[in-house]
Amino acid sequence: MIKLTFCLRRQPELTREEFQEYWLTKHGPLVRERAAALGAVRYVQVHTIHQDLNDALRAGRGGPPAYDGVAELWFEDRDALETSFTVDAARRAGAELLQDEKNFIDLADSPLWLAEEHEIVPTD
Repeated sequence: MIKLTFCLRRQPELTREEFQEYWLTKHGPLVRERAAALGAVRYVQVHTIHQDLNDALRAGRGGPPAYDGVAELWFEDRDALETSFTVDAARRAGAELLQDEKNFIDLADSPLWLAEEHEIVPTD
């Protein structure tokens, strides 16, 4: 399983609540509609909560400001992921999602990367 992870920061004119509402109610359905074309088998939004607690955690560790959320997109394998870069329908779907992301994500300050998970503590 290959996972594409996005650490998201909102556009500066949006509050965290506005960002998360748009992401959940507008962008989430767009991803759901395009998941098959992309070859994605799972999509999860992780929304940052409890600003005061996050600030305390960050301060205690000397870390940077918290992200507004994390998006995770799973692909069965590398071939499925590479298909999303080469098949016309997948490229179209990706371009449509990117266009919408510009409405609420500060893309220049939102890193993304590909990774493989190594489960250490199982969910069972």
